[in-house]
Amino acid sequence: MKTDSFRGRDFITLLDWTKEEVETILDVALDLKRRYAMGEYHDHLLRAKTLFMIFYNQSLRTRNSFEAGMTQMGGHAHFLDPGKIYTPAMPGKEVAYSTERVSDVARVLARMGDAISIRCYGDPVDWTYGGANDIIRNFAYWADIPVLNMECDKYHPFQALADVLTVKEKFGGFKGVKFVMSWAYSPSVHKPRAVPQSAIIAASMMGCDTVLACPPEMALDPEVITACEKYAQMNGSSFQVTDDFMGAAEGAHVLYPKAWAATPIFQPPVGENNPQKTQEIFDSYKNWKATPEYMAQGDPNAIYMHCLPADRSWEVEDAVIDGPQSAAYDEAENRLHVQKAVMSLVMR
Repeated sequence: MKTDSFRGRDFITLLDWTKEEVETILDVALDLKRRYAMGEYHDHLLRAKTLFMIFYNQSLRTRNSFEAGMTQMGGHAHFLDPGKIYTPAMPGKEVAYSTERVSDVARVLARMGDAISIRCYGDPVDWTYGGANDIIRNFAYWADIPVLNMECDKYHPFQALADVLTVKEKFGGFKGVKFVMSWAYSPSVHKPRAVPQSAIIAASMMGCDTVLACPPEMALDPEVITACEKYAQMNGSSFQVTDDFMGAAEGAHVLYPKAWAATPIFQPPVGENNPQKTQEIFDSYKNWKATPEYMAQGDPNAIYMHCLPADRSWEVEDAVIDGPQSAAYDEAENRLHVQKAVMSLVMR
């Protein structure tokens, strides 16, 4: 497809993009990955372009993959720590001489660079579900350059692209691939929903037979579930929600067990702002764990996936994440390639 329509667009959630557009992004990512592996550099693509990266939360893969990607394409990424600048804040959340309204930050950066990327979830918005997504969309409203979501409390679209690119590489496509996104136990309850929500959006959009396995208390956003159901209908594939951890793994090609927060952790009206209750819920599902026995439930060629960092010994045993079925590190590398694809398309 023609890619002129990509230029200047925000990348906040895959729900804003069509299946054909996402397929194009994956094709570009694979092309860039192959060319780079052959020693063909592409530092002309974003030569002298600037990406501003605002991290309200810590990061390893996201920060380094964006910085490396910009360097490889001839541009530069500026790391901005909200604690070391006037923290971008929404109206009504300002603190004198400590914050600066998002509208002002967005317009100033838009005069100096070519895109703004933001990571924000959890504590910076007091675990108000959707609060971080609102900040990112407010940046997008005020900035006339692309705004890229490096993870908010609702979506992690770049991780989802890396997920489906990994599936495409391992299985050659998506039709007939059973993709299981499952909750898994962690002693830490402070886990956003962004990864599982974006993973099932991407898998169902691309045509996988998608399964969401989670305890009832870990139910995901109804709007996301509705979107996945529509994608499954569009593709002639299936989408299922179950609370059977081991049963969901039967015959699966992709097993993706990961913790995310129970509803009570969030502020009303979504939750109760009750970390203690959330911890009690988590601790009642300690047997939801990726073990060799769990992996054996899947297809003989099944792969283990995780966005990382994984909580080893809780979410997953070493024998799985370090074993022959693990695709977690291929998946992590693919963050670099899908991000380069999106940036090369929207920042031209």
